[in-house]
Amino acid sequence: MNSPITRIGGKKLLRKHICDRFPPHETYDRYIEVFGGAGWVLFYKDKHAKLEVYNDADGHLVNLMRCIKYHAAELQRELDGYCNSREFFQDALAQNNCRGLTDIQRAARYFLCMKISFGADGQTYGCNTKNLDKSIEYLSDVQRRLMSASVVIEHKDFENIIKVYDRPTALFYCDPPYHSTEKYYDVQFDEADHIRLRDTLAAIKGKFLLSYNDDSFVRELYSDFKIEAVERNNNLSSGSFKELIITNY
Repeated sequence: MNSPITRIGGKKLLRKHICDRFPPHETYDRYIEVFGGAGWVLFYKDKHAKLEVYNDADGHLVNLMRCIKYHAAELQRELDGYCNSREFFQDALAQNNCRGLTDIQRAARYFLCMKISFGADGQTYGCNTKNLDKSIEYLSDVQRRLMSASVVIEHKDFENIIKVYDRPTALFYCDPPYHSTEKYYDVQFDEADHIRLRDTLAAIKGKFLLSYNDDSFVRELYSDFKIEAVERNNNLSSGSFKELIITNY
């Protein structure tokens, strides 16, 4: 199934390649998305493992996923009457960080901003045709996926979440902000964090698969691991985009 939203750096076009490269399913019983984002890889399968964990450092995103899982009907009611217009978008953007909103009100405004912004940047009105009614109805399907697999939704720093859930039978999928593109993300992630992620993953008992942009810094940082170059279509312009899939197995 698809994610309920699109985000910059989302893995819609690469998710099959990623899942095809996971180790045999019998070798892990817990699956952790460390940088959950829009969850394209999570939602690609009905269930990845006995225990599934979705984590992200972005509080707006985590709040949306929790509201979808536990309060989808209420979120749909809050979104009822919203339409694809610049005025609705600008109002939602201005209100999203206001004090006094409930979790559901905040989730609705964030959802609207992501659905109708340009390139899912959440900041600029997209000027495109979007059927919000279908997107709102689809939240019921997403809720069933999150509930049926009892997906744990976390809001932690990546180092903490990896250490908490690490086991020999754990599989971590990591899709961090890409090197030199960190400014496009709402949560700060600098060069020291890239190095901290490498050091954390190098010490785990379980397995990891990491997706990154293909540049010399990343290749050098993970030179001790298996690196595979892949290409995908660029969803913001014509042409292709080079990426790396890095594993410790």
